[in-house]
Amino acid sequence: MYVARILYPVEVLGPGKRIGIWFCGCPRRCQGCSNPELWEFHERYKTTPEILYKMIKDIADNNAVDGFTITGGDPMYQADELKVLINYIRPVSNDILVYTGYKINELDPKYLKGISVLIDGEYIESRNNNVILRGSDNQEIHILDESLNDKYELYCKNEENKIQNFSTKDGIISVGIHKPNFIKELNQNMIKRGITNE
Repeated sequence: MYVARILYPVEVLGPGKRIGIWFCGCPRRCQGCSNPELWEFHERYKTTPEILYKMIKDIADNNAVDGFTITGGDPMYQADELKVLINYIRPVSNDILVYTGYKINELDPKYLKGISVLIDGEYIESRNNNVILRGSDNQEIHILDESLNDKYELYCKNEENKIQNFSTKDGIISVGIHKPNFIKELNQNMIKRGITNE
């Protein structure tokens, strides 16, 4: 399987302090995608569910984990590997939120088992209207674990989309639901400050 990053604590993609997991690989190449660097499979990101679980367990042994947010790329592009990983991490937290560009009715139900919340639908930049937890308003939130209904209803009612930046050895990773044209604006601001991404 191919996973580009694991970050903690992610506090902008679901309730509480979450472990964020970013899969590689996505055939859609949506205009304005916030993670185009994750469209391709890169050998340096090749790993196994067992290795990922060990990393996750190390985090969970020393920190409160309120849930997981799994995105990408598109995790459902590696659906079999995702299913294995979910079986490993579910004992850590039953709040597992997964983003996918597929619609829920396009997915084999076996790949939905263990997922608590699914946010489905491709990203459409012209429909990026700052709706909570979604990149564009065509996407839908499906609460698959009814025990989390109140938790997510409260979150969606009281929260707003925010950005959280993580400093890593590869640079700054900006996490959250970004506004349209954020990459263009970011590049313009970098040029104004004399920063290049070469």
